[in-house]
Amino acid sequence: MILTNVILDIVAYKKYNIPKQLKNDVWTFLNENNIGNRFEGNGNKEQQFVGLVGEIMVKRLFGFDHEFKKGFDGGFDFQYKGFKIDVKTMGRKVDVKDYFVNNFVEHQIKYDCDIYIFCSLNKVKNELTICGFITKKELLNVGTLVKKGSTRYRKDGSTFKSRTAMFEIKNTDLKNIEKLFYYIPKY
Repeated sequence: MILTNVILDIVAYKKYNIPKQLKNDVWTFLNENNIGNRFEGNGNKEQQFVGLVGEIMVKRLFGFDHEFKKGFDGGFDFQYKGFKIDVKTMGRKVDVKDYFVNNFVEHQIKYDCDIYIFCSLNKVKNELTICGFITKKELLNVGTLVKKGSTRYRKDGSTFKSRTAMFEIKNTDLKNIEKLFYYIPKY
């Protein structure tokens, strides 16, 4: 699938408060299920919570209900206008900044997905920020591949070692989520 009429624009973040009932429903599901069943980079319960909350909030934005399911989702979270879309959410304790990067686990590139929507969940403010979206092809062209075990440096001086090979995608390389509502898929 090819995206047409791609318009690059300044990143405009959309923020949404996370309903308490949604959080309760996700924790209830995760207490009985482990949705991290890949061979690497599965995430602990808190990371799975962050990812599932982001997925459900974005589905709601697109007008879709979420049905809790066990097992592998096929590599994407929902379909919209013929596109297979996967939501990637990182948990943070601060508001999103333009210089932040989003992580995408390298081995997931093999999955049949057209578009990635990147989000940030501020655990302090209980707020989901939609950072933007990017196509798979664009991700491969602009993302920086980081090897497993590489030391990553943050602006605040802290560091961490990557647990798996991943792409880093800058927020400034993402498109405003509102543009996605106007794309028409060409086959």
